[in-house]
Amino acid sequence: MANTYYDAADLRKFGKITEWSEELGNKFFEYYGKVFEEGALSAREKSLIALAVAHVVKCPYCIDAYTKDGLQRGITKEEMMEAVHAGAAIESGATLVHGVQMMNKYNKLSM
Repeated sequence: MANTYYDAADLRKFGKITEWSEELGNKFFEYYGKVFEEGALSAREKSLIALAVAHVVKCPYCIDAYTKDGLQRGITKEEMMEAVHAGAAIESGATLVHGVQMMNKYNKLSM
């Protein structure tokens, strides 16, 4: 298979970002860890949210990580796909609602 820009092995190197900015990298990982602790939402729910967002922001590393995390948390393939569709619906709706801005501008310019 041809090389791609994204190398799955790079996900394992994520922790190395602290090497070039130790203070900020450590603060990020501390924050990240806190976010995914059990709270008002379960870790399972947060994993599903993360998987949907990963698709919306199109991060292959995150998709890999949260698919694996979801499997470990007992999330089914149907739940994963439903979460991805929820993210896709929000993303497409956000794109389409900006059509109103275009319509307003068109109407203003064509008067």
